Amino acid sequence: IAKQTGIAADKSECITGTQLDSMDDEQLGLAVMKYNVFARTSPEHKVRIVKALKKAGKTVAMTGDGVNDAPALKSADIGCSLGMSGTDVAKASSDLVLTDDNFATIVRAVRLGREIHENIKKSVRFLISSNIGEIITVFVSILMGMPVPLLALQLLWINLVTDSLPGIALGIDPPDRDMLLEGANNEKLFNFSTSVAMVLEGMFIGGLALFAFSVGLNVYASLEVGRTMAFCVLSFSQLLHAFNMRSRGSVLGKKFFENKLLLLSLIIGVSLQVIVVCYLSELFGTVVLTLSQWQLVMCLSVMPLVVVELQKRLNSALRKKKI
Repeated sequence: IAKQTGIAADKSECITGTQLDSMDDEQLGLAVMKYNVFARTSPEHKVRIVKALKKAGKTVAMTGDGVNDAPALKSADIGCSLGMSGTDVAKASSDLVLTDDNFATIVRAVRLGREIHENIKKSVRFLISSNIGEIITVFVSILMGMPVPLLALQLLWINLVTDSLPGIALGIDPPDRDMLLEGANNEKLFNFSTSVAMVLEGMFIGGLALFAFSVGLNVYASLEVGRTMAFCVLSFSQLLHAFNMRSRGSVLGKKFFENKLLLLSLIIGVSLQVIVVCYLSELFGTVVLTLSQWQLVMCLSVMPLVVVELQKRLNSALRKKKI
């Protein structure tokens, strides 16, 4: 059976419980790394095998349905028991109960778990980097003695538009097709590289908004134009920046349209922003922009998408070069 399923090539990769009895813990530690099949084992053998694998630094999963499997189920990192045919003792000792007695369910569960983990990371990274951009915009302008580039109501509007629908859309983002082939991703939510990336992305978004504000203030000699341009650049750039979070690889091409809700959030967000600028100017302290001003706003807004896309392609090329 092991040969047919590809677990072992021949009997040299198999060992029996009787042979295990003659081994001490050190010999067993070597055996578990050498043999792929352990036949005719007792409950004590199973526990020893699990402990030996864990001692070797492996993450151990154990499946079983009988009373004799309970000790090993308890000792493993994750014990999986059968819900329909399994005994109560086995189910009580396990971490995961397969209610349909189908081992293929484990694969689906792993995929779903990784999908949830990745989507949480995407949403958190997007929200933090976007809010850093807003902080940078206001904080740097104060340090430089410039007028405040954003009014309180404008900041509230940006948070409402950019943090709501895009955040929800990233939380239900479809997973990458090769997610299960990449292996387990156990990196922390806030490791060093992710934290640095969030800060740099936020600084870049904030810098773009400050540049737009400076152009309106100095080139067009209008505080209202500068605020409106910074207001729009922050909103649009964050809406587009959400697409950067979808994958470590390129999101252009077909991948750009895979998340329908994220695409809808972009359309709704841009539409609402234009309505606010053009028709609710008195309430939000904005002015109607000219065509050239809108063109500059759009060029600045797409920069986060372009820069991060170039960074991803560079990282991909470097990884291939190392391989």
